[in-house]
Amino acid sequence: MKFSDFEVGTWEENQKFYDTCLIPFTGLSGLESPPETVQALERLRNFMDMVEIPFKGRIVTYPAIQYAGEGYVNLINEICQKVKSSGFQHVVVLTADVPLQEGQIYESDLVLSLPIIEASHEGKNDSEIRMKIQDMWRR
Repeated sequence: MKFSDFEVGTWEENQKFYDTCLIPFTGLSGLESPPETVQALERLRNFMDMVEIPFKGRIVTYPAIQYAGEGYVNLINEICQKVKSSGFQHVVVLTADVPLQEGQIYESDLVLSLPIIEASHEGKNDSEIRMKIQDMWRR
């Protein structure tokens, strides 16, 4: 679910069921043309669907971090840490265009970076991505 789908009362009542926060990262530079920006957002949306749809009752999607710049890795780590301190047990960072390594985003529990997934022997596969999330929950 999107963070904006919750009202105060329903969040307080149902918070215990939503233990995982999804933080999308677009990685825009600001130099993209409007059509390039739309394409980047569409790629991110399509990749997010692979996580949001099958796990709708457990994952809350937070607003995307749109721009990369100096210190963006530190910013993502800081946000992950704060989200966990606010009550989420797990944080997943997802990006469709930036080759983020797990070790860079050490405050997250899982990094799903489409360029890295596509370059691996696994490739982009819905079931592989679902397995990665389920493995994270089992740890």
